[in-house]
Amino acid sequence: MEIIRSNFKINLHKVYQAIEEADFFAIDGEFSGISDGPSVTALTSGFDTPEERYQKLKKHSMDFLLFQFGLCTFKYDHIDSKHVTKSFNFYVFPKPFSRSSPDVKFVCQSSSIDFLASQGFDFNKVFCSGIPYLNQEEERQLREQLDEKRSQANGAGAPTKCPVTIPEDQRKFIDQVIEKIEDFLRNEEKSLDLEPCTGFQRKLIYQTLSWKYPKGIHVETLETEKKERHIVISKVDEEERKRREQEKYAKEQEELNDAVGFSRVIHAIANSGKLVVGHNMLLDVMHTIHQFYCPLPADLNEFKEMTTCVFPRLLDTKLMASTQPFKDIINNTSLAELEKRLKETPFDPPKVESAEDFPSYDTASEQLHEAGYDAYITGLCFLSMANYLGSLLDPPKVCVSTRSKLIEPFFNKLFLMRVMDIPYLNLEGPDLQPKRDHVLHVTFPKEWKTSDLYQLFSAFGNIQISWIDDTSAFVSLSQPEQVQIAVNTSKYAESYRIQTYAEYVGRKREDKQVKRKWTEDSWKEVDRKQPNVPGPCSHTNSFAATSMIGKRNLSPDPGESGSEDREVISDSELEQTDSCADPLPEGRKRAKKLKRMKKELSLAVLTALNSVNRKQSRFCTSSSVLQKKTPQERHLDAELEDMGEVGFFSEAS
Repeated sequence: MEIIRSNFKINLHKVYQAIEEADFFAIDGEFSGISDGPSVTALTSGFDTPEERYQKLKKHSMDFLLFQFGLCTFKYDHIDSKHVTKSFNFYVFPKPFSRSSPDVKFVCQSSSIDFLASQGFDFNKVFCSGIPYLNQEEERQLREQLDEKRSQANGAGAPTKCPVTIPEDQRKFIDQVIEKIEDFLRNEEKSLDLEPCTGFQRKLIYQTLSWKYPKGIHVETLETEKKERHIVISKVDEEERKRREQEKYAKEQEELNDAVGFSRVIHAIANSGKLVVGHNMLLDVMHTIHQFYCPLPADLNEFKEMTTCVFPRLLDTKLMASTQPFKDIINNTSLAELEKRLKETPFDPPKVESAEDFPSYDTASEQLHEAGYDAYITGLCFLSMANYLGSLLDPPKVCVSTRSKLIEPFFNKLFLMRVMDIPYLNLEGPDLQPKRDHVLHVTFPKEWKTSDLYQLFSAFGNIQISWIDDTSAFVSLSQPEQVQIAVNTSKYAESYRIQTYAEYVGRKREDKQVKRKWTEDSWKEVDRKQPNVPGPCSHTNSFAATSMIGKRNLSPDPGESGSEDREVISDSELEQTDSCADPLPEGRKRAKKLKRMKKELSLAVLTALNSVNRKQSRFCTSSSVLQKKTPQERHLDAELEDMGEVGFFSEAS
C-alpha cells in the first residue's frame, strides 16, 4: 500500500492495526546518498573496528535523507498454515508545518539519485507529497512553544492598560488600519481582511487593537495559498471569541500532530517490542533513529544502548545468510540473489498471502529498490532460513516462532559490510577484537595506485589491500611472521612508511588522549584564571556568558549530538559581553591576554604532536633557545609557568 501525505491520516489506523496483529516486521529504507566525502570503499574499509565504522557512517552518511521507508508485517495463520502479509511503502519528506518548525537541510549524492531514477523511483512523490516528521526533541520544543503561545493569548485576553508606542515610520500605516476598522464596525459586514504585511506590523496591529478594542472583535492571522500572511478581524461577543480561541488551539494541536507524521509509525513499531528484520540494516537503523528519534550519540556504546531501547530485537538477514549453517550453501548474500537461492533446495519457501485490500507483490517482476518490496522479500528470506533451521530438528518443525531459541543467536547483531574479520556489530555486548598481527598500516604518496602496493609487497606472496584514504591503506599478509620483515624494509624508505597494526592503533590512541587532555586542561586553566569580580552583575564571566551561544536551534544537526564545544570568542566579544566589565579595563586586558596565550599554546601543542621525530633535537638546543629569548618572551614564560602550561613551550623548562 502506497502512503503519501494526502492519505496518511486516513490509513494510519490500518498501519497501527497491522503492527498490533503482526508476529514480526521487515523494514527497508531508500536514501538520498551514502557518503558525503570518502568513496564507499574508503567508507567501508576492510579493517575498520566497529567504533571506526560507526564514526564514519555517523560523520559521512547522516546528512542524507531517508525518503522512502518500507514496512511489511507478517502474521502466521495457524489454520491455513500460511503467513499473511501487509506491505506499506511510505514516502517521507521533512516539510516544515509552520515558520517555527525545523527547516531541515540535507544533501544528495548524484550516483544514488541516478541509480534510483534508473529503477523508476518517483522523486515528485517525495518532494511534493512526502509525509512530514519530527524527532522527539523537536516535537517537545514545538509543543512547549504552542502551550506558551496559548498562555500568552489567554493573558492577552485582558485589555492592554496603556497605549502602544508606535515607531514614527509606522504611524501612518497603523492610522490607516484603525480607520478601516472604524468603518468596519459601523457597517454590517461580519469580517474584514487586512492587506498582507510584515510580522512587525502584525504585532503592532495586535497590540493596538488589544488596547483600543478590548471587546467585540476577534483578531487572527491566516495564510493565503501563496504563503502570504494577513490579519482577519471579525465581530464577535465574548462567548464567541472564547469558542474561536478553542477552535484555533485545537486546530494548532491537530497540525502539530500532523507534523509529527511518520514518526508516529516508528514509535508504534518501537513500542510493540516485536522482532524487526532487515537486510544489511546498520544504515537503516542509524537513519531511522537519527531522523525520527534524536541525533545519534558520539559514543558507540551509547548508540548501542539507544538502539536496543528503541528496537529491543533486531535481526539482520545478511548476517544470518553469511554464518553457519547457511554460509556453505549460500554463495551470494545480496538481497535479490538471496531471495532466488532460498527458493531452491534444500530450502522450502514459505507460503504467504497478502491480506485483503492490500496489493500483493510478484517476486518474478523484481520491484527492487522500492522500499516496500525490499522489506517484503527480506521477510521472505528470514522465514525461509528460520524454517530451514526448524527442518534440522528431530522431529522437524514446520514453522519456527520469532521467539524460538533457534534464531536467538542472530538477535541484535548487525552485519558490518566488507570488514574482513569482524562480521557484525554486537548491540548487546562487547564487539569481537581479532589480533590482526598479520596486518600492516602503510602510508604513501597520493599518486600511488593499488598496483604500486602489490609491487611493493610482491616478495610476500598473497596479500589483501584495504584502502583507508588516498595516502594510506591496510595490507594483510598471508603469514604473520613476515610482518617484521616488511616493517624493517621501510626504515630507510623516503616515499612510504610501514608499521604494524598494533603500532598504528597505539599511536592513534595516544594522539587522541593527548588532544583530549590538552583540550580539557587548557580550558580549565583559562577558566580558572578569569578575574572573579563580585558585584551586582557578577553572574558570569565573559567565557561563560558566550558559551550559551552554542545552544542547538530547532533544526536538527547531526554534527551537534553529544557535543559540548565552546564558541570561539573574538576580541570585540570579550569587550562587549558583560556590561559590568566596562569599569574594569584591567580585567578585560587580562582576559584578552589569556585568550592570546591559549592560541599560542594551541599552535605549540600541534607542533609538538606533529614533530615527534624532531623532539630529541629540541632537547639538545633548548638551553641556547632560552638564552636567545627576549625579556618579553621570558616574562610570558613566567606567566605560563604560573598557569602550569610552560612545558608546551620548552622541554628544558
